[in-house]
Amino acid sequence: MYMKSYHNYFYVFLLILGYSCAEKTVLEEDIERSRKIYTEGEKLTQGSIESMLRLENAIEIDPNNCDAVRELSVAYLKRGLAHRWKLQFDKAVECDPNIWQPMRGYLYLSFYRDYKKAIADFNASDTLTPNFIDAPQGQSVDYWRGMAYLGLKDYKNSLDFFNKYINTETKEWGEDMVEVTAFLYRGIALFENLNFELALKDFDKVLVYNRGNSADAKYYKALILKDSNPIEAKHILESSIEDFKNSFYNQRDYVEILKQIYLEDLLLLQQELKEKINLKS
Repeated sequence: MYMKSYHNYFYVFLLILGYSCAEKTVLEEDIERSRKIYTEGEKLTQGSIESMLRLENAIEIDPNNCDAVRELSVAYLKRGLAHRWKLQFDKAVECDPNIWQPMRGYLYLSFYRDYKKAIADFNASDTLTPNFIDAPQGQSVDYWRGMAYLGLKDYKNSLDFFNKYINTETKEWGEDMVEVTAFLYRGIALFENLNFELALKDFDKVLVYNRGNSADAKYYKALILKDSNPIEAKHILESSIEDFKNSFYNQRDYVEILKQIYLEDLLLLQQELKEKINLKS
């Protein structure tokens, strides 16, 4: 009797083991099929209906395909479906927080101007990857934190993080490899903090690394000099307007960037300078 019971239990064990192995095989096949659908859809236009259908199919097959989960959120964002983007991207963060939490911070910063949430995500990335500086969209989280604090008008923290980013990059790669807009934004933070002397140095660096072309740097230089030397400011501003017309100004697709300048800003300052010069004549 005991031998018969043993055989019965052993048979049941084999059935369970066989079922588990079969389930694992199916799971691996699903993962591979989901990955293939995602990869084959990469050539499609981001945010297109065909692309979104492929992504939804890939996620349905494997809900843990983190790349597909994240990519679908981008499609919602670009199609203006903000509420769908947020829910979908939160799923991507849950799926792979090491990669997508700092990226969510970048999106909070760039698309929503929610600077506090952006900073929270950037700070979380330090905890998640303590021995690695995350770089969503190819830039250090220190660079992005500098921008977020600038958006909050917290110039001390903004300068601290821009300094940290610039010093780290300069030490490792050389100053000419630093993202040039870091000098521009640090200069703006210095300008807003009324440290005009250091601000001018940063705006000059922007011009050096941009081969003399930057409507933004020249605009801020003209702002600094408008009272002490309106004639020089006028010449600098004329060059700024020329750069702007030739598209040498800080801009991005999809969104208005932080501290973006417009031709109207330049023309308004130009009129102000003309009035100052006429009063001195």
